Parts: sequence; C-alpha cells; structure tokens
Amino acid sequence: MPGHPTTRGGPNPPVALSGDGQLWARVSALHTRVGAAVRKVLRQRADIGFSEFLALIALAGSPLGELHMQDLAEATLLNQSSVSRLVVRLERTGLTERRTCERDRRRVYTGITGAGRDVLADALPAYEAALRDTFGRLDVDGDLGPLLAKLRDRPPATARVPSIG
Repeated sequence: MPGHPTTRGGPNPPVALSGDGQLWARVSALHTRVGAAVRKVLRQRADIGFSEFLALIALAGSPLGELHMQDLAEATLLNQSSVSRLVVRLERTGLTERRTCERDRRRVYTGITGAGRDVLADALPAYEAALRDTFGRLDVDGDLGPLLAKLRDRPPATARVPSIG
C-alpha cells in the first residue's frame, strides 16, 4: 500500500512454499479454471448454475427420482438453508417439485420433473465437453498430470455421484 512500508531497508524476501504448498496452489488454480469453464457452459447451454446441475444429477440418479432435503444437501455439499433456496429456484423454473411425506408430514422430498430431466440431458454433454477441453489443455507431463491420473483411477471414498439412467 502506498505510504505503508512492508519491509525496512530492502526488498521483500521471496515466499517459499513447500512442495505440498506448491502442489495445492496448482490444484486450487486448476479447480478455479475448471469451475469457471463448467459454470460458463452450464449457464450458456442450460441456464443453470453448478449447484442446480449437481442437484439435478443427484435427483435423476436416485431410485425414485427424488430425495429428502437432507440427502440433497449432502449430494450438493450445501447446508440446509442453501439447499432450500436452491430447491425454490429449481421449482420456480419447473425443474423439480416438492412433496411432503404422507407418513411423516415433517419430511419433505424434492423430485426431478420431466423438464428437469430434459435440461439435465441437454447440459450433461456440454459439461463433459468442458471438462475434456479443460483437462486436455493441461500439461500432462507436469505434476498435475500424474495426480489427475490417480484421481481418475480411484473411486471416491464417501461421496457417491449417481449415474443417470
């Protein structure tokens, strides 16, 4: 900042990150780059955001096409309040619908509609193409190439991304 010296008597010393610190900085930059590409293509192709996309994937992949709100929160990595706002947005656009459990009126389920399945079917190829394009431009000989290969070969430990049938 102007008028506020950061050091006394000389230039700032270089900041030295550990190998793990450097790797995390690169992974974080990759995450930002991929996220931007995915958000852009989802908005252009289907007029939805990434959270909406994740919700539609989770709903489409569930056995009955619906999930309890808490399960949807876990699938989208959102808290309860955020997933409630997400569901309102999806309902407003006709992509999902909410229903109350007949046996326990406190339980609320959200289900994907036919329109939601159509939007997802339209968005999914564009999403996959954006990933292929972004990953394809990586330096595969650098240290991220082997890391990505390991991640591709290893199934997730706890998270489950359902397939769309």
